[in-house]
Amino acid sequence: MTAASDTAFVSPGRRAIVAWGFFDWAAQPFFTLITTFVFAPYFASALADNPTQGQSLWGYATAAAGLGIALLAPILGSVADATGRRKVWIFCFSIPFLVCCWAFWYAAPGNPNGVMIALLAFAIGTLSIEIAAVFNNAMMPQLVPSTHIGRLSSFGWALGYASGLVTLVIVLGFLAANPDTGRTLLGFTPLFGLDAATYEGDRASGPFSAIWYVIFALPMFLFVPDAPSRGKIGAAVSKGLSDLRHSLRHARENRNIFMFLIANMVFKDGLVALFAFGGIYAAGQLGWGSIQIGTFGIILTITGTLGLLLSGKVDDRFGPKIVIAFSLIVLMICGLGMISVDRTTVFFFIETPAAPEGALFASLPEQIFITLGAIIGAVSGPLQASCRSLLIQLAPKDLMTQYFGLLALSGKVTSFLAPLAVAVVTAAADSQRAGMSVILVFFAVGLGLLMMVKEKRAGR
Repeated sequence: MTAASDTAFVSPGRRAIVAWGFFDWAAQPFFTLITTFVFAPYFASALADNPTQGQSLWGYATAAAGLGIALLAPILGSVADATGRRKVWIFCFSIPFLVCCWAFWYAAPGNPNGVMIALLAFAIGTLSIEIAAVFNNAMMPQLVPSTHIGRLSSFGWALGYASGLVTLVIVLGFLAANPDTGRTLLGFTPLFGLDAATYEGDRASGPFSAIWYVIFALPMFLFVPDAPSRGKIGAAVSKGLSDLRHSLRHARENRNIFMFLIANMVFKDGLVALFAFGGIYAAGQLGWGSIQIGTFGIILTITGTLGLLLSGKVDDRFGPKIVIAFSLIVLMICGLGMISVDRTTVFFFIETPAAPEGALFASLPEQIFITLGAIIGAVSGPLQASCRSLLIQLAPKDLMTQYFGLLALSGKVTSFLAPLAVAVVTAAADSQRAGMSVILVFFAVGLGLLMMVKEKRAGR
């Protein structure tokens, strides 16, 4: 968007902007409850034959979804730009997403098809909501001028963080219970008569995510204006692919930006895998259930929010590249520390006494794992936020929107590689620890590529 177009920009109003942001609020429970902190650990610890098999199978499902996103997102994103219409696409992809969320309820222990139901629902649900998000993101330029895109993105991101925290508290406090005690994190009997012994509270996170989405995505459909239709699908696909090729060719010609996009692609793959498998790893290595893992998720959400609040000043003073590099170094150190921990061992070989029965996070391995995880949460948000800041420094002003699209693409196009690598290594070594160690390689390679990037604005 050029300066001239910014001058002529007419805002659709605050209500439309807030309604758009609530899409992130609506979709976030799937990522918080299903992908990371509630259903995924349940799948690995109670549904799969053992946590190692569970981590491997979950990795294959994550990789399959990532590959589908990599193939479809660039094409459909270009279609969105060429046709103008976005909400009809969001609606179409919301339907399979909601069906998949509801299907998690049927992935029950003892169901001979439970594992397959869970894996299919997760892969298709992830693909559907990520593609829906592509079209939701495509509406940003019609809501605010290009100078405010970053603030709008941060607004949606913040709503997502808040939604994850709120829904975790609801599910852990009132729905998911410890199978041994039958009580939730807040000490209540689960609502609606949910049976803790068959993990009904954990499985209910799927239907809960569906209901949450329907309620809070509705304002986007009602109050965000859609762009007028600009062409038919066939012509739009052809034009969209042509535009995409042009954008990629322009990026390759600028080595500095191209190197940053490749670095972003590599370390974002690692970050996707870290959050996809963190809860599963804790379930297998520490024996945590939904209460412990969900509480861990609450802690990470809080530290992530604090990290975002503090990192802005550091970014402004020292530059985004330093923030990204520091975050990657911390992720590698803390990631190594986390895979060195199991129920009775810290730092690979130091033996520790077992935790008191029934105590929450009472053992030294658990306390170290939580501390390291909290630090990871604190740097993960700044890492992603500073990627936007660095792109603003590197990209030509008149191509800023185009390059934000490429940044999003580079963060998605190979998002299947790290989960696939984790799955393959976990299965080959029959070890969760070995599988998780692969993620550190992605961070290290991403950091090496980042060091080749020079902080300066292109085109000046």
